[in-house]
Amino acid sequence: MERRRQAGYGIPAICLHWLIAGLVLALIGIGFAMRRTEIDPVLQFSLYQWHKSVGLCVLVLAALRETLWLFAPHPQPVAGLGPIERQASWTTHVLLALLCLLVPLSGWAVVSTSTLGMPTLFFDVLIVPALPLPRSAAGEAFWSLVHAATAYLLAALAALHAAAALYHHYIRRDAVLLRMLGRMPATDPRTGGHGGGTGDGTGGRMRR
Repeated sequence: MERRRQAGYGIPAICLHWLIAGLVLALIGIGFAMRRTEIDPVLQFSLYQWHKSVGLCVLVLAALRETLWLFAPHPQPVAGLGPIERQASWTTHVLLALLCLLVPLSGWAVVSTSTLGMPTLFFDVLIVPALPLPRSAAGEAFWSLVHAATAYLLAALAALHAAAALYHHYIRRDAVLLRMLGRMPATDPRTGGHGGGTGDGTGGRMRR
């Protein structure tokens, strides 16, 4: 079933894309910092709470972004992308979308199954309840492994995604990156005289 098409991404989609990207980068930085053994325990506790708070923000925003994707018109695909490129783009974006949900959910599961019973303080304002999971060392170990594996996979795919966007912008010189920046070139020989692209190379996912 063909979805409605539009020339480019709307402002809500663009804002959510960059906001989630920035928060994911912050999560990676905080995640590495809070695991340092020589760090002050008080600072470490604070970093853990910030990590959990930012992770919950990513979870909510990612859910909102995917809901918007389901119901909003989709941009037209970038002209010049071959079938393999479109399929690779579609697969990468689906995985990124799923991981932006799975990584914070698995982190929440780690906290919920931990035998320490440490509360989650959402930016030191609200106490976030635990998920309905039994607390056990085995459960915590399992979800810790899931959280770490999916987090590293998300970081790797995000780096690949960024590299592909830069490749399209500087080497292919098409409208892939420009459209996710909210800029629409008036003419583009690679897009049939219009800045036609998906904003992030998602041409393959425009059919549903």
